[in-house]
Amino acid sequence: MINWEALIYVAIAGIVLGAGLPTLYAIGTKMLTPQTTDSGQSVPPSAGRKAVAYLCFAICIVAIIAGVFFLAAGGHS
Repeated sequence: MINWEALIYVAIAGIVLGAGLPTLYAIGTKMLTPQTTDSGQSVPPSAGRKAVAYLCFAICIVAIIAGVFFLAAGGHS
């Protein structure tokens, strides 16, 4: 018998962790990329863009550490 509730939880976790964390990392990387003006000059990222990037990276790091602790504690048992 299929436990549909557990299947839904696993699917949601797979989508959030499998697509969400790499997306956050990509957003953080994009925020740190220097912008190019129409004249071809490179403009360094502003303080706001750096703050968003570091927040994205922090969320990724916290999720990775939480996953390691979860697995080290024995998983879902």
